[in-house]
Amino acid sequence: MSKKSLPTTQKKGKARLGDQIRSIADRLKQETDVQIKATSKILGAAAQIAENHDRLISEVVDMVESDLNLENQVSQKHIYTVDILKQKFKTLRDAKAHFKLKVSSWESLVNKLNAASSQTTIIQNKPQSNQVVTDNNIKNIEDNYNNFEKLIVFLEPDVAEMFPNSEAVNEALRFLIRVASKNCF
Repeated sequence: MSKKSLPTTQKKGKARLGDQIRSIADRLKQETDVQIKATSKILGAAAQIAENHDRLISEVVDMVESDLNLENQVSQKHIYTVDILKQKFKTLRDAKAHFKLKVSSWESLVNKLNAASSQTTIIQNKPQSNQVVTDNNIKNIEDNYNNFEKLIVFLEPDVAEMFPNSEAVNEALRFLIRVASKNCF
């Protein structure tokens, strides 16, 4: 064999090796481009999720504030006084007939109306042994937490349907506190 054929073979081998390296480099570049596009889409989706999360939290806070404002308005509308009832009705008899209640005085009528119209009854006390709230037939049995003040809240039926027990109510309120505290700062 001549010396000329040896360099040609080496040139062809080097050319093939160079082509293979360029091919590998091109594939790596394409894969890198695909990964960059995928990462960009993932980051865009994450940003959208964060934006939606913030919007959802804001909507929940707005709904809760609206509900609280509505509850305050409703509870303020149903507070009766003797003066208000005397302005609305000419006689105690008319007022009793309108509300279909048996009472002996304006004060007892006011007390019954306000007790009946209160939508949420809140009693704050220290637990005592076998305490009974007779108006609602609710018994508060003494437990291991005698040193703590308790807050007893009576839920309306539509709200109570959503919370099977006090633990669920507490968890929902803790979530609301976290959401509200994040949005306040």
